Amino acid sequence: MRQSAQGSAETGTPEVWTAAVPRVPQQPAAADVDRERWGPTRAGGGERAGSAERGDDASGATRGEHTHSEPPIPRPRPVQRASVRGQILAALRKALVAGELAPGEVYSAPALGERFGVSATPVREAMQQLALEGAVEVVPNRGFRVIERGTRELAELAEVRALIEVPVVLRLARTVPVERWAQLRPLAEATVRAASSGCRATYAESDRAFHRGLLSLSGNEQLVQVADDLHRRAQWPLVGAPASRGRTALLADAAEHAALLDALIARDLEVVRGLVGEHFTSAP
Repeated sequence: MRQSAQGSAETGTPEVWTAAVPRVPQQPAAADVDRERWGPTRAGGGERAGSAERGDDASGATRGEHTHSEPPIPRPRPVQRASVRGQILAALRKALVAGELAPGEVYSAPALGERFGVSATPVREAMQQLALEGAVEVVPNRGFRVIERGTRELAELAEVRALIEVPVVLRLARTVPVERWAQLRPLAEATVRAASSGCRATYAESDRAFHRGLLSLSGNEQLVQVADDLHRRAQWPLVGAPASRGRTALLADAAEHAALLDALIARDLEVVRGLVGEHFTSAP
């Protein structure tokens, strides 16, 4: 999906994908939003024209005062740039997992913005969020470099995840009713379908959704958020590793979800302990 790693002669920035990420729709101007939501009486002089047609007090209308013949009009909501930033952040996260943003490479916000069809500002804001998460680092006057990660960091993340999740799952295995575990079956089946696609980024999303559903039964939202952040970090590709270990590895990981649910429903704590501990070290 990535076009080239040669970069642009004009920007010195590596080329990135085009097909993997849809272009963000252009946001309408504020005046267009007004016209679309309120009709011509909200745009320019149309308000005065509308008042004349209704026979309202012209002087009150031109001053923006409410008259007895019309109710107050609520202010329209402004266009939210945060929604664009959120779309860009999600797309960049997906590109990281898929290996389309290569470890060690530097990417500029203007070049990425051109690819997404947006200005550099939401891209820069999204990249700054990724910097806080440890996915990229700021390179002054150049852009953002994707962090190069090795096997040691991945092993450390697996250890921390196991320290958090294994005791929680074992505790839940003793207390959660069988029917609650059965409700997680659709999430487990979704991971199998995602694994069958062979797309690492698609599988990463469904994998985290299953683990969030599992841990959410604890009722501890802080735990769910911390574990999800660690899980996301563990999904970033390693330096020199292929973008994906392949469909076989993904299917093997997904199969462990179904096996874990079977053990939880059967309340087989030994099998649960073994599956949960193994799951972190074998995750693709």
